[in-house]
Amino acid sequence: MEKILVVDDEKGVCHSFKKVLSKQGYDVITALSGEEALKKLENEMPAIVIMDVMMPGIDGLETLLRLKAMHPNLPVIMMTAYSTSDRAITATKYGAYDYISKPFHNNQMISLVEKAIMAGKMSMPVTFENPPLPPFVKGGLGGIIGERIVGKSLRMLEIYKKIGQVSVTDVTVLLRGETGTGKELIARAIYHHSRRVDKPFLPVNCASIPETLLESELFGHEKGSFTGAESRKIGKFEQCNNGTMFLDEIGDMPLTLQAKLLRVLEDGSFQRLGGNEFINTDVRIIAATNKNLDNMVKKGDLREDLYWRLNVVTIHIPPLRERKEDIKDLVRYFIQKFNRELGKDIKGISPELLNAFEKYNWPGNIRELQNTIQRAMVLCQKDFISVDGCEWLSAVSVSGKAIDIEDMFYSIADAFLKSGDSDIYKKALSSFEHLLIKKTLELTKNNQALAARLLGISRNTLREKMNKVKS
Repeated sequence: MEKILVVDDEKGVCHSFKKVLSKQGYDVITALSGEEALKKLENEMPAIVIMDVMMPGIDGLETLLRLKAMHPNLPVIMMTAYSTSDRAITATKYGAYDYISKPFHNNQMISLVEKAIMAGKMSMPVTFENPPLPPFVKGGLGGIIGERIVGKSLRMLEIYKKIGQVSVTDVTVLLRGETGTGKELIARAIYHHSRRVDKPFLPVNCASIPETLLESELFGHEKGSFTGAESRKIGKFEQCNNGTMFLDEIGDMPLTLQAKLLRVLEDGSFQRLGGNEFINTDVRIIAATNKNLDNMVKKGDLREDLYWRLNVVTIHIPPLRERKEDIKDLVRYFIQKFNRELGKDIKGISPELLNAFEKYNWPGNIRELQNTIQRAMVLCQKDFISVDGCEWLSAVSVSGKAIDIEDMFYSIADAFLKSGDSDIYKKALSSFEHLLIKKTLELTKNNQALAARLLGISRNTLREKMNKVKS
């Protein structure tokens, strides 16, 4: 019979776990604090530990740190009703097998317990000395970087776990996702949880620096290497020695520089522009892109060897439309943020507007949501944000209701199916497109620029489709 240790300061939670897991044939022992759990581990050897993060005295994360020092291969599942990115990342970094948010279904926990026990049985002793973990710090990322990652959806919890896993290593990380999804925040989270946190963090946007200057910015140049080079310049790779460099929009790096970047990734050496001396540097690279790098490799726009050097560990950042359950928390966070910055005291958001936000697809992702909240708060004359008095927000919803695309589609499809038309597919799609454009223009009061933005198409494309509708 496998033994499971459940640690939670609430007796009711411990009792519930004992009741559920005992029925599955497990021997469940409980502890009401981190201190009690550590004492029980001196005499008991459970197959896994299930532990709450928030507990009085020694909390879950500190208990986890001490527990893993005693039993490095013991699987630990952390749980909490207050999921934050920092706790999930730290739990994974400290060696937690998994991290789960309350409330959860019994079947979900039973399945996770089975996997954790199997992982514990299969784990082999570590044969090399593990690097020392950073000291436990209460307060987390929020006080360090000013901005924090917000979201407790399953997609985001998976990202927090991955950040925790990669942050304690020096491997190259590739962040992939649409513009505005928060790739730089993820990069900074990896950096702040890494062993290089006391060294430089240098972000470089490869798309914003002209090709003629990018090489000099990254690798530096010698005096006289080109017209205007009146003195030696130290590039960012030298400035960032022993630190972390965030190469944003890596897909926009010109081919002429890709070979030089590859060499740095391979052996840490490079030459300044116009120089002959090889300079050694130790820089951890985190790269990001919104482009399809696989297609770029096929087209010859990205070196395949560089692609594999960058793609050691990939983290896919989901667009906001795929994590809409996080919108409410993001809105609350941005309202708090801009209350401080703008000297406002906005209490919240109207239910109808929040509903519209949750239905809207946010082509600009979190950046668009942030700008929307900021604009609304600047113009807001009440103590809560509502549709009234804000033209852009009115465009997002009609009287607080977003366009229901699903209803539109089904009504059109139903009409064509009943008509018995022999060419249903093309005609139904055409009718749906016409109606969608018409409704969007009504929604935006014929503001073509805003309508195009809401539809996620260019203004010229919108005009072409409008002409087809008229014809």
